[in-house]
Amino acid sequence: MPDPDHTSDDHVTDRVYADGVAMVQLLGPQDRLLRVVEREHPGVDVHVRGNEITLTGTADAVAAARSLVDELLAMTKAGHALGEEDVSSSNRILRTEGGPRPSEVLGEAILSSRGKVIRPKTLGQKAYVDAIEESTIVFGIGPAGTGKTYLAMAKAVQALQRKEVSRIILTRPAVEAGERLGFLPGTLTDKIDPYLRPLYDALNEMMDPELVPKLMATGTIEVAPLAYMRGRTLNDSFVVLDEAQNTTPEQMKMFLTRLGFGTRMVVTGDITQVDLPQGASGLRLVTRVLKEIDDIHFAYLTSDDVVRHNLVGRIVDAYSEYDERRLAARRERDEATEFSNRAERRAATRPAGPRDHIPKRGRS
Repeated sequence: MPDPDHTSDDHVTDRVYADGVAMVQLLGPQDRLLRVVEREHPGVDVHVRGNEITLTGTADAVAAARSLVDELLAMTKAGHALGEEDVSSSNRILRTEGGPRPSEVLGEAILSSRGKVIRPKTLGQKAYVDAIEESTIVFGIGPAGTGKTYLAMAKAVQALQRKEVSRIILTRPAVEAGERLGFLPGTLTDKIDPYLRPLYDALNEMMDPELVPKLMATGTIEVAPLAYMRGRTLNDSFVVLDEAQNTTPEQMKMFLTRLGFGTRMVVTGDITQVDLPQGASGLRLVTRVLKEIDDIHFAYLTSDDVVRHNLVGRIVDAYSEYDERRLAARRERDEATEFSNRAERRAATRPAGPRDHIPKRGRS
């Protein structure tokens, strides 16, 4: 990196020359990616003239912004189509000391379908995808928008295309999300399809929509409710259980014991969004029961791994803070109640003293 030009005692200017790339690819249409760089580094003035990008600010701020621009330039030269979320993700990755470069994380393609490349976009997603590659059973646990199910399905399609497995099985419990849908008309398939629709939608994004029905007709791809798994042994398959927070402990045990030879399983869910009418969540319990078993990996994704609208991450954080405050208040109430109960028990078991045997005045 060239030495930045000194413009004052506390400000410097650095220049990046984007040779060999189209600036619209680097900066985005209407300079949208450039606006994200400015938002991520508000202490740096960014100006573009031709293929020259000028960064002005304090030395530390300019160095951080320069690292981000260099990474975006490297990914653009490698042919990656960048989006606004890629810029924000790259900046978060750069803040992690000793970690991989953004171009190493964001450059790893899982699938390429109809001009769209599916790849991990955060460090957490990269660790999750690596775990799926290395472990027989992986639990992907995290809030909405972290790519738990989408990346698992992409790995399933990749494994099928590579002939590592002979079929894909996608399943989820048929539990209503906090509302009663009432009677649904039609056949049994018509009744359960609404619960499985997100899985169909993701499949059609990752594969030729005309090919999906043919693969389903031959049994190469199966999309079914969790109840259909009972009594089966799943060999040579890639199995994804989605919305696992809505399984009971008995259902989770039933599902995991379907594991056959040559099969990999990925279980995804958000333990903060349990829709079960009553009883414990099988996903919550399994994190305590199986945490010490080899070849089973628990990947925990956070709001930093959310790749939807940036408001989603802030919504997740706000709800997490609210839940923590509510749990803290509940613990305080429970402790106060326990203290009061202990005091009452001590008073009830206190031995009678001399005054307890003095007869009241007026009694014979």
